[in-house]
Amino acid sequence: MKQSLKIAWAPNYRYKVPEGHRFPMEKYELIPEQLVYEGTVNEDNFYMPDLLTEEMILLTHTEEYWHKLKMGTLTPREARRTGFPFSPTLVARGRTISMGTLMNVFHAQRDGIALNIAGGTHHAYPDHGEGFCLLNDMAIASNYLLHTGALSKILIVDLDVHQGNGTAFIFQNRPEVFTFSMHCQANYPLKKEASDLDIGLPVGTGDTAYLKTLTDILPRLIEEEEPELVFYLAGVDVLATDKLGKLSLSIQGCKQRDALVFQTCKSYDIPVVVSLGGGYSPRIRDIVEAHCNTFRLAQDLWF
Repeated sequence: MKQSLKIAWAPNYRYKVPEGHRFPMEKYELIPEQLVYEGTVNEDNFYMPDLLTEEMILLTHTEEYWHKLKMGTLTPREARRTGFPFSPTLVARGRTISMGTLMNVFHAQRDGIALNIAGGTHHAYPDHGEGFCLLNDMAIASNYLLHTGALSKILIVDLDVHQGNGTAFIFQNRPEVFTFSMHCQANYPLKKEASDLDIGLPVGTGDTAYLKTLTDILPRLIEEEEPELVFYLAGVDVLATDKLGKLSLSIQGCKQRDALVFQTCKSYDIPVVVSLGGGYSPRIRDIVEAHCNTFRLAQDLWF
């Protein structure tokens, strides 16, 4: 029986970055506050996942890398590559977020959709982190589901402005997981990995061209691959206001993008699990509004 929209949140692992750091961590507290304030959801919609176990992590990440994270022995160069000052709190937060993405699969199978306030850590490789990503939440969840036999075919729809290089690398020889990344071609990472389908958009792509491209691809992809589940990375760094993005979507265009993904998955009766991904607009209100639209649409379409 369908219940209510489930949202994974990690409030007990609030990682504070130094003042002036370009990653807007405060969005993870402002988004739930806004959603509750406006009445889209209430506090009962949120749940705090447990810590991801080591066994789950090691289905995706190497023992050496996990040991360094667990013991705090990343080299200065390795820590700089992640983009964050290292902290045990950061690792704990990553374990909680990744567990939320996994637990959301079971909520989505029942309700049609479930969302994570964070996640979308698609730059994390098996043996290292980079680009604000330590543990690859969608890869961890996918590998666990395949390992346990819970699922046999997964589609990852990555619409963050940056290519999901870590995810592409992890699943490069795994036909059970189809990786689709639509991103700005002239953007980080400089060296792209090969997803099963990469669409590299030119700098300045706006609403009309972006939405037409996605409309042409996504339904066909679902029909061809017949996934049992869609992981959707809903980065809002596609906005024209984003300082790290280089695309030119409006907030309304970004909302239409989410609606297109959601309506397509719903029409094919495929559960969808959402992680938020990036968003680096100078005004925090632009980031929060674009992310909140994702939750509003989920609430409106399924509940």
